[in-house]
Amino acid sequence: MASQDRLDTPGRDRPWIPKPKWDSDSFGRFAESAARFMGTARFILWMSIFVISWVLLNTVLAIFGAWDQYPFILLNLFFSTQASYAAPLILLAQNRQEARDRVGLEHDREVAAQARADTDYLAREIASLRMRVNDLATRDFIRSELREFLEELESKQLDAESGTDKA
Repeated sequence: MASQDRLDTPGRDRPWIPKPKWDSDSFGRFAESAARFMGTARFILWMSIFVISWVLLNTVLAIFGAWDQYPFILLNLFFSTQASYAAPLILLAQNRQEARDRVGLEHDREVAAQARADTDYLAREIASLRMRVNDLATRDFIRSELREFLEELESKQLDAESGTDKA
């Protein structure tokens, strides 16, 4: 008999009881679908139909000795079992949703920071363009300068004409 097959030898490769390996993501998806189903009107409708049928059947069969004696102990056990499984499944689904929300929020923060950086950059560029435009001559400025120059030329021409007339 090999040393690893002996029960009194520590450090065996195989455990006595095999440990199940759970894929947390698939179990999480199952928990979300169960929580999603338990939060629907369909679940409430089917649960109500089940309870009403159970109570009616036990009430009618009470004459013959119902299988679930008053106050419906087995039905109460079903509800307790359903509640004991529903609460952790709902919490697991909420935790997974919270993790997704956290990732989405972090992404939103990164997008907002990039948008802020882009906005700051564009504001600086617009400010520099305004400063450059203030140094440029505008159309109205050039027109006013040309008008003044034209008036000056006209006045010089009038002065020249009046000076030649006197001579």
